[in-house]
Amino acid sequence: MLVVAALGGNALLRRGEPLTARAQRANVATAAAALVQIIEAGHQLVVTHGNGPQIGLLALQGAAYKPDEVFPLDVLGAETDGMIGYMIEQALENALGHDRPVATLLTQVEVDPKDPAFARPTKFIGPVYDRAEADRLAEARGWSIAADGSHWRRVVPSPMPMDIPDLRVLQLLLAQDVTLICAGGGGIPVVRRPDGSLIGIEAVIDKDHATALLAHKLNADALLLLTDVEAVYRDFGTDSQAAIGQVSPEDAVRLDLPDGSMAPKVAAAATFVSDRARFASVGRLEDALAMLEGRAGTMIANT
Repeated sequence: MLVVAALGGNALLRRGEPLTARAQRANVATAAAALVQIIEAGHQLVVTHGNGPQIGLLALQGAAYKPDEVFPLDVLGAETDGMIGYMIEQALENALGHDRPVATLLTQVEVDPKDPAFARPTKFIGPVYDRAEADRLAEARGWSIAADGSHWRRVVPSPMPMDIPDLRVLQLLLAQDVTLICAGGGGIPVVRRPDGSLIGIEAVIDKDHATALLAHKLNADALLLLTDVEAVYRDFGTDSQAAIGQVSPEDAVRLDLPDGSMAPKVAAAATFVSDRARFASVGRLEDALAMLEGRAGTMIANT
């Protein structure tokens, strides 16, 4: 099978951990150990990943420059994709004993410049702050901020992905049985100009929706959305919460799920599955192979 697996933020940095290379390397090594099981089971693998904390850190570093010298979010996204992709690539190569090709590809993802998301920033990036500090930074730097649990974070536009201009390159690499790391952080956001050329735009695309589009475009057999929760739950956080073993895409989108975490994952998974003979699964990173085999996580599939 061709499997597309999306690594949630926990694969790179757990909440409360320092944003250091050492912490990220340790977490990436753990992720690689789980992902390698999929490859060793005989499947082709494409890996995507988040970049919220990392792109937020680069944006903070950019605040040291003059306003007209700050790099835009599309460029910062490309920088994080190179950094994180390098770490995942190296960890997978080490786990595989360097006997299989692994490659990272910076991936442009096209969005609509008229997407209403540009007027309503919702994507969290960067570290968490208390309300007073968040308000101060928003005033000083022109940020939009929003509550993230009991803390506050910067939010930026998150338009829906429309197309993947680099798809042919990905297909060429897969034809050579290369394990791919691509579309990091939802891909590098670009828009198409009237003359057909592409240009970057200030945004961060949702990783799960971009991954679902990628999996669809590659005609993948399975989509794994890997996080730190063992399954999708009904009535999550209550005394009556219950894990969902399997659900149809139609019923999945009707579930009452948290907007900022599980809802977009399930919506992306349902879009990928649609009415086709393929499936998606949401669950813990360490259960990746078990999810693929239907032994763990929440499977979204047509019955």
